[in-house]
Amino acid sequence: MSLSNRLIIFDTTLRDGEQSPGASMTREEKLRIAKQLERLKVDVIEAGFAAASQGDFESIKSIAAHVRDSTVCSLSRANDRDIARAAEALAPAERKRIHTFIATSPLHMQMKLRMEPAQVLEQAKLAVRFARQHTDDIEFSPEDGSRSEEDFLCRVLEGVIAEGATTINFPDTVGYAVPEMFGATIKRLRERIPNSDKAVWSVHCHNDLGLAVANSLAGVMIGGARQIECTINGLGERAGNTALEEVVMALRTRQAYYNLTVGIDTTQIVAASKMVSQITGFAVQPNKAVVGANAFAHASGIHQDGILKARETYEIMRAEDVGWTANKIVLGKLSGRNAFKQRLQELGIEMESEAEVNAAFGRFKELADRKAEIFDEDIMALVSDEETAQENEYYRFVSLAQRSETGETPTAKVVFSMGGKEYSCDGEGDGPVDAMVNAIECQARSGAELVLFSINAISTGTQSQGEVTMRLSNAGRIVNGVGSDPDIVVASAKAYLSGLNKLHSKIERVNPQTE
Repeated sequence: MSLSNRLIIFDTTLRDGEQSPGASMTREEKLRIAKQLERLKVDVIEAGFAAASQGDFESIKSIAAHVRDSTVCSLSRANDRDIARAAEALAPAERKRIHTFIATSPLHMQMKLRMEPAQVLEQAKLAVRFARQHTDDIEFSPEDGSRSEEDFLCRVLEGVIAEGATTINFPDTVGYAVPEMFGATIKRLRERIPNSDKAVWSVHCHNDLGLAVANSLAGVMIGGARQIECTINGLGERAGNTALEEVVMALRTRQAYYNLTVGIDTTQIVAASKMVSQITGFAVQPNKAVVGANAFAHASGIHQDGILKARETYEIMRAEDVGWTANKIVLGKLSGRNAFKQRLQELGIEMESEAEVNAAFGRFKELADRKAEIFDEDIMALVSDEETAQENEYYRFVSLAQRSETGETPTAKVVFSMGGKEYSCDGEGDGPVDAMVNAIECQARSGAELVLFSINAISTGTQSQGEVTMRLSNAGRIVNGVGSDPDIVVASAKAYLSGLNKLHSKIERVNPQTE
C-alpha cells in the first residue's frame, strides 16, 4: 500500500493524555494500556517523556520490551540529555522513534525559551542530528506551530529535514486553529519547503475550541498530512486532544470521501476506551461519539421504528464494528470455567498463566453469587481489580460494616490489612463513605487529601456494580484508586485503599503537573 492513501495513527494517550491533571498512571497501568493499543493495531505508541521522571523512563523501557507490533516512541526536548535518555529507554524496542521538539512561535521563544530565532533554528538542527545517532526514525515538532511565523517555520523545518527528520509534526498546541486555515497552512509549508517530500507530515491538535478532530482531518485532506496524533477518549491537557475513535471511524465511515485507509482493528476501540477510562478515572460522557453509552441508543419512537425496519435508517456505523457487543449478558452463576475463559479471550483480556485464570474465575463465582446477571463490563472490572491488587498491595480490603440512618451519625467498621497485619477500625462521618474513610485513617494516618470522588454504574439495573474512583493527593503526588463492587461503600473502601497503595509505592511516578 502506498503512503499516498495510508494514514499513520500515532497514539499519545500515555504521554499527552497522561498530562491531564490527575491522569497520572503507574508503570503497570501504562503497560496494560500499551498492550491494548497494540491489539488495536496502533502504528506508533508514544509511551511517555523519558526525561520527565525515573518512573516515566521505566514505563517506556517496559513498554519497549513488551510491544512488538507497534513502533514505540519517546518524547524529548531538543537537547542532548533528553534525547540520550529517550534512546536509553527505547533500547529494548524492535521499532523505535525519538520525537523531539522546540517552540517556534515568537511568544514561546521570547517568554519561555528566552532564545533568539537563530538560536532556536540551530538547536533544532543539532537535536535531530544527535537523535539520528540512536535511530533512523526521528520526528520533529515545532511547538505552538499554528502561532509561529511562516517564514521562520519554513527555515526550521527545511533544516531539520536536511538533518534527517523523517516525520514533521505540525502541532496546534493551544487549540487555536480552525480547519480551513490549519489545512491551508500545512499545504503552503509543504509547497514552500524544497525537501518537504523527504518526510511524512503529521498533525497534533488540541480541542480547546472543540475543533481537534476537524482540524486533524483538514490537515490530512487539505494539507496532505499522512499521520494523525490522537488519544483514546480524546484524553489530554485542558480540553483534550484529537479523539482516536472519532478520526478512525470518520475515515472508515466516509471512506469514499477520504479515500484513505488505516490499519486499526476497530473492534478493539470500546475495550481501549473502557480501559483508559477505568485507569485514569475520567468517565466517558454518555453522548460521546462512538464510545459513549448512548452512541448507539435510540429513545425516539420514530427512530426506534426506523431501526427495527432497517438499521441503516438511523445508524451510520454498526455497534459491533467498534467493539460493542449485541448480547451483553453472557454468564451467570452456573457458567463453567471454559465459558469464562472463552469470554476473556473474546474481550481481549490476556492472562499470563492458568493460575491467574483460576483466580479470576474464583472472583467471578463470588460475584455471580451476589449478582444474577454478569455483563462484559463486570468481567473487565473484576479482572482490572485483580491486576490492581497484585501491583503493590501494602493495604488490602477484608470486610466492612456500616450503618446510616436519617437523623443519626453514620458509622463504619472496616477490617483491612496493612503491611501484612490485620486491623479493625471504627469511624463516623457525614455519610457512610466519609465514615469509612475516617475508620481507615484511624490506623493508616496517610495524610492524603481526597480531591475527586466519582461513581459510575458498570452496567444497567439496580444490581449493577458500582465503579468508584478516588483521586488522592499527598506531598505533591496525585494518584487514582479504583474499586468496584455491587455495594457502593465497599467499592469506595477498595478504591481508597487502592489509592493508598499507590501513594505507598516508591516507584509510582509523580503527576506531570507537579514536577
